[in-house]
Amino acid sequence: MILIITGATGIAESTAECATREGHSVFVVGRDLTGDLRDEAVSEQAVTACLERYGRVDGLFNVAGISGRRFGDGPLHECSVEGWTETLDNNARTTFLMSRAVLRHWIATTSPGVILNMASVLAFSPEPRHFASHAYAASKGAILSMTTAMAAYYAPHGIRVNAIAPGVVRTPMSARAQTEAAILEFIEAKQPLSHGMLAAEDIARAALFLLGEHSRHITGTVLTVDGGWSVC
Repeated sequence: MILIITGATGIAESTAECATREGHSVFVVGRDLTGDLRDEAVSEQAVTACLERYGRVDGLFNVAGISGRRFGDGPLHECSVEGWTETLDNNARTTFLMSRAVLRHWIATTSPGVILNMASVLAFSPEPRHFASHAYAASKGAILSMTTAMAAYYAPHGIRVNAIAPGVVRTPMSARAQTEAAILEFIEAKQPLSHGMLAAEDIARAALFLLGEHSRHITGTVLTVDGGWSVC
């Protein structure tokens, strides 16, 4: 496979490493590598660059995103306009722009392909005590709705669109949670299958399944990889 992966750390980095080990080619798109993904020109340039290098694109994994806490995300009555805007722009807008760029190529060339979007268990299983980041939840909810709508529309073109919804994963984004004893104790109980935070590789391997040939008849699905969060 020829995969475009947005983001350069955490789950994106682990997925790129796993994909490379399995013999796939990966084109990494990140702010430090290609530019600001909120800029529609950057997304178009990224797809063009991948095509120039590899000749095709088989799959897109939209991983890049942020926690908006440092911008003021939080409970809605406390959430700043900056926190809301930055979070939605960095999560939902970047997913929209990268997906649009790849879809335009696939439609123009009548090529099949697969898109995997990064959601979160917080989009449908909220936690008010430790993870009351309402802009973040809204951005991931938007991604889930967009995924379903895209899957329905593009299925006749042979294009699959799915989402993956992780629990709390040990990545740079979860640095705050990794240092607070009360949160770590909560996650250990909330994610009993992983006995705490998930490893990025756990998400990466599930992602590669959804991006690969073994899931060729799966579209419009949200795969929850949360260590039990949503049922505990």
